[in-house]
This record gives sequence, C-alpha cells and structure tokens, in this order.
Amino acid sequence: MTSFSIGDADFLRDGAPHRVISGAIHYFRVHPDQWQDRIHKARLMGLNTIETYVAWNAHEPRRGEWDASGWNDLGRFLDLVHAEGMDAIVRPGPYICAEWHNGGLPVWLTGGERALRSSEPSFLIDVSAYLRRVYEIVAPRQIDRGGPVVLVQIENEYGAYGADKAYLETLVAVTRDAGITVPLTTVDQPTDRMLADGSLPELHKTASFGSRSAERLATLRTHQPTGPLMCSEFWDGWFDWWGGVHHTTEVAAAASDLDALLAAGASVNIYMFHGGTNFGLTNGANDKGRYLPLVTSYDYDAPLDEAGEPTEKFFAFREVISRYAPVPDELPVRATPAPTFEVALAPVGPWTDAAASGSATDEPQTFDQLGHLSALVRYDVELPDAAGGLLEIGDVRDLAWVSVDGQRVGTLARTRHDSALRIPAGRTLSILVEDQGRVNYAHRLGEEKGLVGSVALDGDELTGWRSTPLDVAAIAASIDEKVDGAASDVPERGPAAWAAGFTLEAASDLFLDTASWSKGYAFVNGFFLGRYWRNGPQRTLYVPAPATREGANRLVLLELEHVLAPRASFVDALALGDTEE
Repeated sequence: MTSFSIGDADFLRDGAPHRVISGAIHYFRVHPDQWQDRIHKARLMGLNTIETYVAWNAHEPRRGEWDASGWNDLGRFLDLVHAEGMDAIVRPGPYICAEWHNGGLPVWLTGGERALRSSEPSFLIDVSAYLRRVYEIVAPRQIDRGGPVVLVQIENEYGAYGADKAYLETLVAVTRDAGITVPLTTVDQPTDRMLADGSLPELHKTASFGSRSAERLATLRTHQPTGPLMCSEFWDGWFDWWGGVHHTTEVAAAASDLDALLAAGASVNIYMFHGGTNFGLTNGANDKGRYLPLVTSYDYDAPLDEAGEPTEKFFAFREVISRYAPVPDELPVRATPAPTFEVALAPVGPWTDAAASGSATDEPQTFDQLGHLSALVRYDVELPDAAGGLLEIGDVRDLAWVSVDGQRVGTLARTRHDSALRIPAGRTLSILVEDQGRVNYAHRLGEEKGLVGSVALDGDELTGWRSTPLDVAAIAASIDEKVDGAASDVPERGPAAWAAGFTLEAASDLFLDTASWSKGYAFVNGFFLGRYWRNGPQRTLYVPAPATREGANRLVLLELEHVLAPRASFVDALALGDTEE
C-alpha cells in the first residue's frame, strides 16, 4: 500500500517528495448525483486532491439520529474521489465555519450553558462520539489501506476562537484511537497569536489566506520550522449576504497569488474549487456588530461556478498549475444551455395560519425550547383590554412580521437592531418570526432563535403566549397538488402559497428567476431549493438537474410577503447580483 508522511521539507508519498494541489468541494452542498462530475472537473484543472469538511449537523440534526446515506454519504464521496485517481483531505471539525448554519454544530449540542469548543466534559463526550462515527467511515479509506485519504485536520481555525490545549489533545487522542494514521494538521490565519493558540507541537500547522502569499508563508514558517508549507484555505473568492453585493476576486490577481504560493514550493488547497449551494435552510450568518444572514448560493466566485460550469478563473488557475505539475489534456465538456420559459403561478392559499399549538407559557418559547429546526415560529397572545401601544421585545432573532387581529402592522429586524414597534388596539397579537440563519463564526455560535426574553406592551409584560412551530418543508409537501385555478382566500398581502406545473423534454439544470417575488422558500418536485429575497444580491435559484425529470414537474412557492407578478421565469444563466466596482 502507498504511504504518506511528512518529511523535513516536503510531504512524502512512498518516500518521495510530493506536493498537494487540492480543491474544496463540500459534498453536502452538491447534489449526490453531481459529485462525480465536479470531482472529474477538479482533476481536469490539474488538482490531485479533493478536500471536504464534514458537517455534523447534516449527519445528526437530532441527537442520536445519525445519517450517513444519500446526501450524507461521505464514504461514497471519498470512493468517487479515489475512483478519479485523486487523494482526499477530510476536515471533520467538529466546528467547520464554512458559512454553514451554526458552523456545522448541531442545535441540540449548542443549546444550554456548556462551553463550546472546549474541554468541558459533557461537550467532549458528544464530540468524541461524533468523531468516532466519522472515523468509522474515514479510517478504512486512508491511503495506507488502499484508499484516498492522506490528511485529516483537527478542529478548524481554533486559534481565532480559543486556546484550550486540553481540548485539542482530546481530539487528537480520539482521532488516533479511532485508527487514523495519516498526518494530522491544523489551520489558522497567519498571525502569531492564532498559529500559537490553535495547534499542538505534534500537529502540522497550515495557514489560511487569499493574498500576499510570500508574506503569509513566511509567518507560517516561523511557527512550522520544518516540513512542507501549506495554505489549507487559499481563498479565491468570498461569500455573499442578503442586502450586500455579489463578491468576486479579480482573476489575474487570484492567479498571480496562486502562482506565488506554488513558486515558493508550498502545497495548497483552493477554497473553494466548487462552492455549490446552501440548499434548504442551511445558510449561515455573521454577526460582528450587525447580523448578516448569508444567501442561498455558495458560488464563492470559484473556478467551477454554482452550476458546475468552468469559469475564466478555472482556466487561469489551470495554466498556473501547469507550470508546476502535469495537467490533463482533456478539457471540461460545456453544459447544454438551460431551457428558458415562463409559466403562470396559481395561488393556493394562506400557509402560516395553523392553529396555535401547545400550552400557554409566560414568555414566548424559542425555536430551541421547541426543538424546532425549520424556519418559522408563530407567536400569539391576547392583548389585555384590547389595548394598543408600544410593543417592546427583548431580542428578535431574526426577522418578525407583527400583526394585530390578522392585519400586518410592521416588521422588526435584527439586522436593523429593531426591538420596538407601536401597534394599534386589538384583541390578538401575532408575531411570525423567521430564523434567517445561525451564526457560523466567533462567540455567537449556538445562540437561541425566536423571540428571546420578555415582551411588553407600554411597559407591562405580556403573558399567555402560544408558540406554534411551522415546518416549511412539510407545509410545501402538503400543498394541494392542483396547480390550476385560483384559491378564493388568497390575501393581497401576507403569506400565500403559489404553485405551477411545467414540462421538460429531459431532466436539466434550471435557473429560477426570483425577481417577481418578495421573500420566501421555493421547491421543485419537493426538492427544497432554498430561500429567495428581493433584498438581493442573488436573483436566481439553482435547480440541479437531478431534482427535475422528463415530463411533468412542479414548482411550489411559500411566499411570506407578496408576489409582485404571478409568474415563474426560468432563465439561461445564474444571476447572483451586482458586484462592487
């Protein structure tokens, strides 16, 4: 069997110097039927390795309900990498960041008062059980057992969060006890403090950066005096948030930085080679003083775009790599143009008007207290003496639509730092709250969602709340199959479901234009495409071909505000928004 180790100056493959030229593909962001295509295109760019995170909350969204099948079939993904003749790097966290909701940590893990990413005993028990499950998949697929895995990472940019060496030592012990024999690495941004805090002497330190390669490698070398230099996250693009712009990097500049990195003899993992999509409700959020939820697309301005098509950056990187390593003669086959057409949307009716459930509580219950993993909770309370006044809420996480006696009277947004709204007199106050994405970075990990704390009207606390969880995927699945004819009770404004049928000659990638709608969730044939919002920048939702079929197909929208025009347009390309000048 092949060996892989760390030498005095290089990675060693069967004792010979070896350079890792890797690219990131997150299996959980790509339809499983498209994994092989994306992996193959990575090899055609000149990569010899595929890197992936492992998202704990994708595999175990509820405690004890472990799933490693379908979208979560990490073993199959690694086997496809191996079949392509490539190596693999696995980064199981447990924290991954990745602009993924809650940084990859399950909500059931992060609720409560325990110290996250630390040697707190109960946290270590859960983390150890998770890692052992991952390593049951990874261990038999290591390179010295005939598989593709050459490196495994411990934690992820831990120096930006903490410095608990006992925590890292436990992760290493669990990893080795589970039969992981390949070299273990850590990654941190190239600052003295982060590199010192985020690793252990026995772990190989790598860095994350996207520019000034020579300078960053020099900083890394002071902390990793021997062995190969490696940039484990070469940031070739960036992510987007609602209300912002679509971030891109200049192709020539990115290629030049990659060239400088390789010219220095370093190994690299390009983050991302193919970003994919935050399907469903999987987008994360950042909060560095202002809460910014991330968009559905994770295109990342990567060499392979969200739909798996090579970009100008793909060919520029390919040319750079060809100066340092063999590159296949084969070029990627261009996809056939996506079908373009328009269909009318038929209104189905209101969809957030489920009867209030559960017993009344003094304060509204959070998503976490309800064990609710979907996007919405509706809160209802009777107003004393049918009064109006100044409504004040402890904390809104993250966006709330406020209604009195069924009539909307305003919104409260965490992004705007809203906490108060004057409401008219009425009998019943209803507040529909959306979790827009859990923070994936820094010390706001694991915070509760919903209405947090007390709610008061003119200074008097409102009690007797009914908290009703709304599962948007289940609601979409229950929508009447009929797509013709209008429902009689569709409100002019406010939440309404819409549906449309369309016919395809063959299964095909599609690009669904969302410009005629306001805010909500879209499904094709029951497949949850993700969130849309006129706030932009994203203007299309990517529909992967395996989610479609020859013949009849069905689109369902759960609109939260109002449809501007009752139509659905499918366009010929991604529209991810305006970029900065």
